[in-house]
Amino acid sequence: QVQLVESGGGLVQPGGSLRLSCAASGSIFRIYAMGWYRQAPGKARELVAVITSSGSTNYADSVKGRFTISRDNAKNTVVLQMNSLKPEDTAVYYCNAFPLTTIPWGQGTQVFVSS
Repeated sequence: QVQLVESGGGLVQPGGSLRLSCAASGSIFRIYAMGWYRQAPGKARELVAVITSSGSTNYADSVKGRFTISRDNAKNTVVLQMNSLKPEDTAVYYCNAFPLTTIPWGQGTQVFVSS
């Protein structure tokens, strides 16, 4: 079964940067578009960035120009570079296929933006 493991979260001040990484067992990246999702306290999980198998990207309006998604199919990893972070970016961040399939969610990585 495919497993997703996110890492790289932490506490950062507003305006700071973090680099999130998602590692997957198996070769799903070569088949699926992949997305980064986030869930803030008391809110529904939302999609923030998508990258297709060929490398095309799309972003939620709230992160456009600040976040960059990339992938390395040889290493089975997807990275989310987050710059100019804002307090409203505080959430647990997850990666998964896009659109969602039966691949289970990982544990996520917590991002906390605060001064």
